[in-house]
Amino acid sequence: MDALVSDAGQYGVPDVDALLLALNLYGLCTPLGARVRLQLSLITSPEVRTVVVAAGRSDPPFTLSDDGWLYAAGVPIGRAVRTDADDAVSGYLRCWKHGTWWAATINPAGRSRCTGCAFCPTSLEPPADPVLTLERELHALLDGLELQLPPGGTLRSLHEVAVSTACYRTENAALEAMVMLRKVLRSRRINARIVLLSSVLRSREAFRFLAEHVAPFGLFLTAECVSRRDFLLKNTKADLLPEAMPALLAEARGAGLDTSFTYIAGLDTTVQLEKFMTVMLPQVTLFPSVQIFQPHKRIMDRLLSPEAECLGYYYNARRVVENIMTDLGSPLTPELWRCYRSLWATEYAGHALTGPTR
Repeated sequence: MDALVSDAGQYGVPDVDALLLALNLYGLCTPLGARVRLQLSLITSPEVRTVVVAAGRSDPPFTLSDDGWLYAAGVPIGRAVRTDADDAVSGYLRCWKHGTWWAATINPAGRSRCTGCAFCPTSLEPPADPVLTLERELHALLDGLELQLPPGGTLRSLHEVAVSTACYRTENAALEAMVMLRKVLRSRRINARIVLLSSVLRSREAFRFLAEHVAPFGLFLTAECVSRRDFLLKNTKADLLPEAMPALLAEARGAGLDTSFTYIAGLDTTVQLEKFMTVMLPQVTLFPSVQIFQPHKRIMDRLLSPEAECLGYYYNARRVVENIMTDLGSPLTPELWRCYRSLWATEYAGHALTGPTR
């Protein structure tokens, strides 16, 4: 186990963060499926946190016993209090805070049908979740989420509803879907911010429309990477040039929307990552979702940037983001519940991270 965290201290990375980072990168040996969702409590950090990792590979240093104990190189490091196959579902609750759920993620456009990005594990999942195109179907989805609330809970307590893996091929299709979702939420007196993960919203007119008809609204631009975009990304992402992204987020901010982006650490070189973060981070109002690349099959290892085969690359990526945000004077910090493959777990820029972890 010591080999997994031996260099972390040189970068100021706590051992817990280093272990969870390695777990995300190397995956887990378990017969539960291609991806597993763990409610994990570490021995040295007992608060339960959600992690979603690649599983079923024969060579990772992490294993999960039948009784839920997680081992790193044969040494017990924590226990999964709940384990589930990470199948495509239409929605789930997130951000457990003060005895209730503060956020929800929904996939109304059919997450399992979203294919085309070479690094994405969605293609490994069967098409089990439906495409929801009618108001009554969205109501049924929300009814199902309501049943998962604790006694006395209500969806009106939600602060955010995120639309993830949204397979909208055009800007107009995305706008129509957001308008319908806001209509359904309003009918249930849910005033939560809608957040969309997408790369098809690009025009000033679209951002002004969202500000007028859908707000509060946040855009997480699915940037993902800088290099090899034609090879790594589906067409609706690849045709957006990285150099156009900062201005796009600036337009969205100018319209009064919240802004951020998703990025996969491990696909670009450190130089490319730093240049991209330098121009993108000044445009965000929500901390970006910087995710660790997870090779679910051995062949996916070839997608990694050569630098990213060692943990030091990810430790340095943490430092790059922290330094840029510090220079900007930004008060934003990672929201642990928002990203299950994060570079950060317990500490950011030398300060302890607090808040919901699942």
